[in-house]
Parts: sequence; C-alpha cells; structure tokens
Amino acid sequence: MARMSSAADTADPAAASAAAGARAGTERPAPSPRRHLGWLFAVAIAAAAFNLRPVVTSLGPLLDQVRTDLGMSPTVAGLLTAVPSLCFALFGFAAPGLARRVGPVAVVTAGMGAITAGVLARSFAGGTAVFLLLTALALAGVAVANVLLPVVIKRYFPEKVGPMIGLYSMALSAGTALAAAVTVPLTRGLGGDWRVGLGVWAALGAVALLLWLPQLLLRRRGAAGPAAGASAAVKLPITRSRTAWALACFFGCQATGAYVVMGWLPKIFQDAGVSEGTSGVLLAVVMVIGVPVSFVLPNLAARRGDQRLFVVVLATFGIAGYTGLMLAPAGGAWLWAVLVGLSNCAFPLVLTMIGLRARTTGGVAQLSAFSQGVGYLISIPGPILIGRLYDATGQWYLPLGFLVLLLVPQVLFGLRAARARHIEDEAPAAPAAV
Repeated sequence: MARMSSAADTADPAAASAAAGARAGTERPAPSPRRHLGWLFAVAIAAAAFNLRPVVTSLGPLLDQVRTDLGMSPTVAGLLTAVPSLCFALFGFAAPGLARRVGPVAVVTAGMGAITAGVLARSFAGGTAVFLLLTALALAGVAVANVLLPVVIKRYFPEKVGPMIGLYSMALSAGTALAAAVTVPLTRGLGGDWRVGLGVWAALGAVALLLWLPQLLLRRRGAAGPAAGASAAVKLPITRSRTAWALACFFGCQATGAYVVMGWLPKIFQDAGVSEGTSGVLLAVVMVIGVPVSFVLPNLAARRGDQRLFVVVLATFGIAGYTGLMLAPAGGAWLWAVLVGLSNCAFPLVLTMIGLRARTTGGVAQLSAFSQGVGYLISIPGPILIGRLYDATGQWYLPLGFLVLLLVPQVLFGLRAARARHIEDEAPAAPAAV
C-alpha cells in the first residue's frame, strides 16, 4: 500500500499536494486569478451582484399597478414581498450540494440564466399565480448566486476577500438603487405599461450571463481541482456552532427589515402624500447610500478582530430612521431614507462576517448556505405581518414600530456573531474518508 501511494503521489504531484494539505488540516489556495484573466472574473462577479436585487426593487415602485392589473389583495401583495425570502432559503440550502456536483461557477452561471428568463417571462404573466411562479424562478437564480458568490471570492481571491466582498456589495447596492430609481420614469418613457418596465431588466441579466459563460469555459469543472476537493471532502456539523446560529439569526433580522423596506417603503411615502416617482427616488436613495458604504465597510470590518462596533452603529441608524418614518414620513423623507439606507448596510457586514468566520472555502460554503438559508426562513413572516398590520389598521405606526423592535434582537445576535471566532473551532469535523 505504501508503494502504491508513493507511486500515485509521484504520478500526480497536484493530487499529492492536495492530499498533504488535507492531512495537515489546511487548504491549498486556488490558482491565482491573474492566470485566468482575473480582472474579467472580477467584472463578472460585479455584474452578477448587480442583478441580485432588481428582481425585487423594480417591483416596489410599480406594486400598486401590478396589484390592480392582476387583482392582488394587500395580503397577497405582502406574500409577494415574502417570496424572495422563501426562495432564498429553499434554493440557498441546495446551493452547496449543487456546487459540489458541478462547481460553483457553473451554478452561478445557471443562476444568471434563471434570473434572465424569470424576469423576462413574468412580464407576460396573465395572473397572480403565474406571476409569482416566474418571480420565484428568477429568485431561485438570485438565491444560488447569493450563497456561492462569497465562496467564489474566497476560493479565487483568497488574499483579497475584503476588497472583493466590498466590490460585490457595492455592485449589489448599485443594482438595487438603479432599479428603484429609474423603473418608474423608464416605464413612463416606454409607454406606461408595468410589464415593459419590469421586463426590461432582463437585459442586465443577459449581460451578466454573457460574462459568466467564458468563466464557465475557463473553469470547465468549476475549479473542482485539488483545493476544491480537499475542502469539499470535509462536512462540518455546523448546527453545533453558536457563531453559525448567531450569524443566521442576525442575517434573518436584517433581511426582514431590508425586504420590508424594498417592498413597502414607496407605499409608505405615497400614503404620506409623496408622489409615485418621488417615492421611487427615495427608495433609490436608501439603496444608493449602500453603494459607497458597501465598498468601504467590508474593508474596515475585515481589518478588525471583531465587528461589534459596526453592529451597534448600524442598528442605531435604523432606530432613528424608522422612528422618523412613524412621526413625520413626508417632512423628513430624505433624512429618513438616508438613515434607513445606512441601517440596511448590515447586509454587506454580515456577508463579510461569513467570509471571516470560516477558514476554508468549504467552511464558507456551508456557513453561507446555513446562515442565509436559516436567515431567510426567519425573515419570511416579517413582510407578510407588515401587510397584515397595514391591511388591518390602514396606518404605518404598528408596522414601523415592529421594525424598531426587531433591531433589538438584531443587535444581540450581531454582537455574538461579530466576535473573532471560526466555526471550525466550534464544530470540528471528523476526518474525512478518502
């Protein structure tokens, strides 16, 4: 057996290196992205991130038109705002398994295809059920990309996790803001039909798909080489990690607030007398604030041993913003939009923490799927509850008060998740069978 092992090691030095790394408990970094046009890969990552929110934020400013045309009740509209969380949870859990089979690059590429097809097809939907189904298709693509883009960054840019997460978060915020800002005027300029206003965003998905197809060809096997095999062979009992649970709950709290804002903020402003177009711009302000902050924050957070300060500061902005929306939604609209936008930057913060709380790409994949999957499951009732509260009272005091109270557990879980820990230490894996 020893001779056979020696011969095999001699015949395949890469496999020998991977095996040695696996025996030593370390992970061999993926090849430098510069060898494979790393700058183009970075552009592809940014393009993919840019497409992760227009599916949702392009709908918010046109929600009343969609409701009227398709005959949706306020409760069903609340369900529509909860569909993203449900899809992100269900398909997010499946992402690591799919990545192990075909590679993360292939799965993200397929995700871009699903986004393009779903966004385009739902603009032709003739009823609520079909519209929800096609929206779910697009959101399935968003879900797998949500989980696997941090994994791709960890694998191909291991020494630039902070800057690349910053680029990813900034592009995501930019796409979110652009869709919120221009959907209404774009729809008016194209004839006023909401179907055209929503369907046009499929073009951005097509661009991202075209950028990812060459990456798929360059990494035909999804980089499932020695490093990937070594990291994927070890499966952590992640449910034993307190940090993983804290990250999941922190993610769930911030996702609840974020999707309530994306789904309902234009309606809050419109009920206060703000015009439809201005309400879309205000939602865009919320998202635009995240563009520079999402680039700077991950870099700052990655340099610190823990991120507890950021957790508290962002929650403070949220308390001030939601309270302002309760008391004077129209009078201080621009200030409240800025404060809520700063609070929503908890999303790039939690993405950064996911990358920092695991040592290997395999650990990041499991932690990303677990925290996002469980987190989005936690966030599902929030938008529905907001719709029910508004439907019952016709006012926004109770829904916004709920968002203020939600920031309390968000801070508590965030403080625990932000401590300098690694899930491999809290949930050590048994040696993988060869």
